[in-house]
Amino acid sequence: MKRLLNVTVQVNNEIYLKDPQSSDLGRRIVFAGAELIDEVGFEQFTFRKLAARIQSTEASVYRYFESKNKLLIYLTSWYWGWMELHLVFSTANISDSYEKLDKAIDFLISEKINDYESDFVNVSTLSRIVISESSKAYLTRQVDSENQIGAFLGYKRLVHQVSEYILEINESYKYPHMLVSTVIEGAHHQRFFAEHLPRLTDHVKGEDSIVKFFREMVFKSINGQKPEK
Repeated sequence: MKRLLNVTVQVNNEIYLKDPQSSDLGRRIVFAGAELIDEVGFEQFTFRKLAARIQSTEASVYRYFESKNKLLIYLTSWYWGWMELHLVFSTANISDSYEKLDKAIDFLISEKINDYESDFVNVSTLSRIVISESSKAYLTRQVDSENQIGAFLGYKRLVHQVSEYILEINESYKYPHMLVSTVIEGAHHQRFFAEHLPRLTDHVKGEDSIVKFFREMVFKSINGQKPEK
């Protein structure tokens, strides 16, 4: 059964040269680009390979994105925008602050599988890209200039939204944004370690150890006494 309805995610127009959602070619560039990055990794990904995949030309790809880094920023921005919209949607009718934060943590760091539906990109593919490649979108020499044009606003909004849930529980907690971004990035590292460097993480049979670990971290950090599941 597919979960969560499709929504239109708006990505900052400074990231692309032509809106890829405005044409069939643009949509194919994004869909195939995500698939190819997932398959070969960002280092080995090129617009030439992407053009061959969609049976088009490199020049056509460059009409939409000026570089492969801009495409990666677009993909991760779309993912964070999708996450933000669905997080708000899934917590809208929850009044209990502990339950709301608990659901947010679970949604942020649980593995995204194929029953999450989008008519634009494969969300599970994007999730894997975000885990293994998203830091390459901002760990660059251009990060300050890209930040100035709003390239990372989606990620910031998502972190801020969950930070607000934390402050509902403990309004005097001083580090909500730091805590949320640490949870997200740390969970990405642990997912990567679990698949490739398992001795750097821990697995407990019968549970998602990564969700359990970060859930405990958050509630203990903010002195929130959420009962154990």
